[in-house]
Amino acid sequence: MRIAIQKFGGTSLATSDLRLRVCDIISATRSKGLSVVVVVSAIGRKQNPYATDTFINLVKEINSYPSPREMDLIMSCGEVISGVLLSNQLCATGIETKFLTGGQAGIITDGNYGSAHILYVNPRNVLNCLENNIVPVIAGFQGMGENGELTTLGRGGSDTTASALGVALNAEVVDIFTDVEGVMTADPRIVENARLLDAITYNEICQLARDGAKVVHPRAIEIAMQGAIPLRVRSTFSDSLGTLVTNHLNGSNETVRIIRDCLITGITYTSNIAQIRLNMGIIQEQKGISLKVFKSLADVDISVDFINVQPEHIMFTVPSDSALKATKVLQDSGFSPDVTLECAKVAVVGAAMTGIPGVMAKVVEALSEKDIPILQSGDSYTNIWCLVKREHMEDAVKVLHDKFELGKKI
Repeated sequence: MRIAIQKFGGTSLATSDLRLRVCDIISATRSKGLSVVVVVSAIGRKQNPYATDTFINLVKEINSYPSPREMDLIMSCGEVISGVLLSNQLCATGIETKFLTGGQAGIITDGNYGSAHILYVNPRNVLNCLENNIVPVIAGFQGMGENGELTTLGRGGSDTTASALGVALNAEVVDIFTDVEGVMTADPRIVENARLLDAITYNEICQLARDGAKVVHPRAIEIAMQGAIPLRVRSTFSDSLGTLVTNHLNGSNETVRIIRDCLITGITYTSNIAQIRLNMGIIQEQKGISLKVFKSLADVDISVDFINVQPEHIMFTVPSDSALKATKVLQDSGFSPDVTLECAKVAVVGAAMTGIPGVMAKVVEALSEKDIPILQSGDSYTNIWCLVKREHMEDAVKVLHDKFELGKKI
């Protein structure tokens, strides 16, 4: 059986007309001989009546500290609503369907409310639908703990549901339908000549996602990569095939050749960051100091990033909304942190840069030409990231995109 997983985001399901467009996509895919498994997100976004944030706010208006279990129950409602609506819309067009919650679809989790991880998938009910020519419409973002309790998978969880089902069912492809054409070389709202990428590797898109590109959730990519299931990022509103994410052609050992004139795949960014610096020169007792710093922050659930530890100083970043809390914790622990607010991380991503000299030189050159100071930098084998002031972020993205000539058609 040839299977395609098709996940539709909330903006694709917001109106009856849009759901009819989704029905057309599903019908066209089935006409090509594929069995379709549909995964849905909640309808709309913040302030829409059936969006997840709307349900969260309904509860928190009554109780600022609701139980995690009950929050998962209400947060799961958005996907149930959109799934039942789409299922019935498909039925109205003559396609037999069956709606399944995450638990009914066999998504079994570790039971951690609010950010559960999938332990395994038992696709028995889904396969039973497919064998009877029924399209299963599945609520994304949710699963069930082994104790039978409903759990949610955290933000981006519907992408994760789709990838997990793709691996469990050995699907030919997982299509992530959204409101953008696919993966771009940069945010088109910032860079006018940002270009659609026809293909990208798992590692590259995962790095882009972790560095701020809001296209596909990194966990979904990692699951697809582990199962070697091709993933496509596509627009519901276009017939374009979007961006293919894979390292290998499906069903063969032939490596997909992703040929580029440039070393770099894309430029992305994350804003709302604060940099914290501790000067070791004024700290008398330095033995175990790094452990004390990071443990004090971990004890109050503050996530740190962009870490740089040297004998002279310790630098790292925290989300802007954690900066005040982090500062107080460090001061209470005997430190005098220097805090720089309103920062942003700009990242240059590309698997082809590994082992190639001169990439960092071009990054520094591009930012220097625009008089953009680098507050901190770091790298891995697929990316280089620089911390800049938030006011310089958009210019940094533009000049780096131009420096690596990413607007050129390949």
